[in-house]
Amino acid sequence: MARLTRVQQQARTRAAVLAAARTEFVEYGYALAKVDRIAERAELTRGAVYSNFPGKRALYLAVLVEMVESAGGDAQPDAPDGLGDALGRFARAWLERLPLSEETAAGGRLQLRSLAGVVDDDHGRAVLAQTARIEALLLAIALEGCPPQGSAQRRVRLGELVLTLLGGSGALAETAPGFGDPFDLARACAHLADLDLADTWAPPHLRHIRPAEPCGEPWTPPDRAVDLITGAPVGLDGDGVVAVLGARRLGAAEEAVRAARPGEPVTVVAATGDPAETGRLVRLRISDLATCLRRVFQASTWRNLRLVLDDTGAVASAAGLPGADDDTEAAVRIADGAIAARATGRGAAHAAAAFTPEPAAPPRKDTP
Repeated sequence: MARLTRVQQQARTRAAVLAAARTEFVEYGYALAKVDRIAERAELTRGAVYSNFPGKRALYLAVLVEMVESAGGDAQPDAPDGLGDALGRFARAWLERLPLSEETAAGGRLQLRSLAGVVDDDHGRAVLAQTARIEALLLAIALEGCPPQGSAQRRVRLGELVLTLLGGSGALAETAPGFGDPFDLARACAHLADLDLADTWAPPHLRHIRPAEPCGEPWTPPDRAVDLITGAPVGLDGDGVVAVLGARRLGAAEEAVRAARPGEPVTVVAATGDPAETGRLVRLRISDLATCLRRVFQASTWRNLRLVLDDTGAVASAAGLPGADDDTEAAVRIADGAIAARATGRGAAHAAAAFTPEPAAPPRKDTP
């Protein structure tokens, strides 16, 4: 038999560790799981586990990411029949994660993608707060395309309300499995379509942000990236707005979305210097939501928005931001294959999206 290449051996080792870790977490839960037992299950050394994952939390997040990304959700569904239908169908897709009453506590938490006791530090909580905001934005964009559409009505608050209701049902399922009827929850979400939340978009700080600075630098992004919304590879070399947002600033994505010109592509780049934990946490939350969204809404729903994870710094560096980290907030406007403008600091995504180059001065006429 031909010898395995180093890359093949690495992939095999990683797969064995993930399979063993999933069994360990189902049996013992996150708190009581042991890396030594995971190594034994995988028939590997403890060092082999740590050479692939820096710690138990990174390993737990990797198991959840693999679960979510193998769940599918890529079929092209029929378009929802109105806002209420969309909310009900989304809720049913989300609620399929609820464990049955006979499920073990540890297995049920894994099925729920529970992060209780896993992400309990201030940094992790800040990242979760920001991912929740961008989750609400992604759901809102889909809902804003449902009839009755009105006059560009914002539905972010509705998205937040739905995710709050569903998230609460998940938290309750951890402590009281089997309580609450998922069909009732889905119907309740559908009825939220009748609420008038008077949702508007008018952040007061945007009036005071510094305009984007014109520039004419080359734009040479990586050849390919994966869009976490669709799960498909995308090119980043086209014109549009690219917002590079640290994991603790992801909520600023809406500033680019609302300021962009109609039909203009917006790429949100989630930047982090910690791919093993912070990067996986962002990827988990966005991929998990997107899997549910793709079961209800057609891929064209987000044709003007892409969300990619930049945990190597390649996209940030191409945008002239080699030191991007979890607190970065910057954006560039791409035109004709070059960086036409750049903005940094609070409101940068809005500034780059709203940038309009000054018209060229008319040629001077020679006076007789």
